[in-house]
Amino acid sequence: MARNRYDIDEDLEDSYDFGQLKRLGKYVRPHARAMVGIILLMLLTAALGMLYPYFLKIVMDDCIPAKDFRKIVLLALATLAISSFTALALKVKIHFMTKIGQAIIHDLRTDIFSHIQQLPFSYFDSRPHGKIQVRVVNYVNNLSDVLSNGLVNTITDLCSLLFIIIFMFTINLPLTLVVLCGLPVFITYVFILKKHQRKAWRIQSNKQSNLNAYIAESINGIRVTQSFVREAENIKIFDNLSASYRTAWMHAITVSFLMGPFVQLISTATSVAAFVLGIRWIMTGFSGVTVGILVAFTAYISRFWQPITTLADFINNLLTAVSYVERIFETIDEPVTIHDSPAAQPLPPVTGRVEYRNVCFSYDDGIRVLDDISFSAEAGESIAIVGPTGAGKSTIVNLLSRFYNPESGQILVDGHDLQDVTIQSLRTQMGVMMQDSFIFKGTIMDNIRYGNMEASDEQVMQAAKTVCAHDFIMQLENGYQTEVNERGTRLSVGQRQLISFARALLADPRILILDEATSSIDTETELLLQRGLNKLLKGRTSFIIAHRLSTIKNCGTIFYVDHGKIVERGSHYELMARLGPYYKLYSSQFALL
Repeated sequence: MARNRYDIDEDLEDSYDFGQLKRLGKYVRPHARAMVGIILLMLLTAALGMLYPYFLKIVMDDCIPAKDFRKIVLLALATLAISSFTALALKVKIHFMTKIGQAIIHDLRTDIFSHIQQLPFSYFDSRPHGKIQVRVVNYVNNLSDVLSNGLVNTITDLCSLLFIIIFMFTINLPLTLVVLCGLPVFITYVFILKKHQRKAWRIQSNKQSNLNAYIAESINGIRVTQSFVREAENIKIFDNLSASYRTAWMHAITVSFLMGPFVQLISTATSVAAFVLGIRWIMTGFSGVTVGILVAFTAYISRFWQPITTLADFINNLLTAVSYVERIFETIDEPVTIHDSPAAQPLPPVTGRVEYRNVCFSYDDGIRVLDDISFSAEAGESIAIVGPTGAGKSTIVNLLSRFYNPESGQILVDGHDLQDVTIQSLRTQMGVMMQDSFIFKGTIMDNIRYGNMEASDEQVMQAAKTVCAHDFIMQLENGYQTEVNERGTRLSVGQRQLISFARALLADPRILILDEATSSIDTETELLLQRGLNKLLKGRTSFIIAHRLSTIKNCGTIFYVDHGKIVERGSHYELMARLGPYYKLYSSQFALL
């Protein structure tokens, strides 16, 4: 569980997994035709651009000695036409590649978000949510340029490099060989540098993930922070994380910037060598070098190293992208442990009979949370589950909703093993209200309707009335159309629970789970709510987890759970008569009143 820390770096692999880049091909493939068209357009402009130095050679060696001004004007007009076409082609490329890049990013982000929606609770229990968010937003965004312009520019630059070499060989072979001597040095340098680049960018991505995780944690816990006056300590922690990120970023940038100056150095060295030798060969008449050839060749040398510089930048971006891609696909490859089996069938409409057969369960740490749980609940029966904190009460109902799978044993609904039915068909017939009442940003009406998107306004209001939420909702400035913030911060804890209760009831479930559903409701509201619940629970199988025992006295069966086992079971009066653990819990609770 060490990864569930904002100050713990994620593991680094020893080598690149370039196979992950191949997986990006499925996102690029739908846009292949448009990208090929853009590549052909850019290759045409690259080929036309190779004529500039050649025109210069013609002017220097032919037009000026012959005083052919008309030919100079024609070459100037041709140069202007090529420049205009290049500018227009560049605008077309930017428009389409930006559109393609964003489409690719949209598809990739949709896939990772869709997969996250299916991951089990255990995935979110084991890592900070900020580290998940940074993969969906930051890491995907950083791939945008590599997936769009990077691919097109790389192919175009490689072809441009080929065109330049052909033109250079055509003009003069010895000078071309002088320029090409710099390539082996450049390739060697790239191989030496790439290992350091990869490590630097992977460390930077880890530090960014840590920082994002702590920011998310701090925002979610801001009330606790201010309540315990922890602002100064939090700022100190943030400063340390931010400083680590800054240091990692600067180191990664420094390593990456070592590429550009080295390319510039090689470019300058080969240009100087070609220029000096060219002058010497003009003076000696070697290899037919002329002033025009040398001037044109100098221009080609600059163009020769320009695509190489661009390719070097792309290599930098690619090495950075690899670290992001690995994290993205690591998330997409996270196994969906709670999923439909290949033979799963839709669960038909149920009456609500539930049976547990020798169910055992453990979390990641291997400590047994439920140990050989067996019981049956008849359709329409209300079962209360009580016991000390950490006894396994919530785990029992979480298994029924298939938020987790049991290690062993069976759970059946109307005789159907939950492993043999589809999750959607199961959960659509269940209503769940957890202790943490999450309220989404939007109206009160929308939040309640989340339980049944097809429900009418009247049905929403009726559900609210049943759980005694209608009166306080109507006292808000816009009633059911009142906007609430994320997590419902403008509402009290009790009000949020009532809205969540109405949301669960609106689903009209055959099986209802209430996990500490009334823990934050005042006594007066609880009495009103109890009357509504008595009507609602009629004909439904319900599981009620409660620490306030006054709310479950009327349940047909009460389970007292301790250390993962059902220690006692029976009605309230039967358990009180036994003078066992339930009796002691009930007596100690009411002794405090």
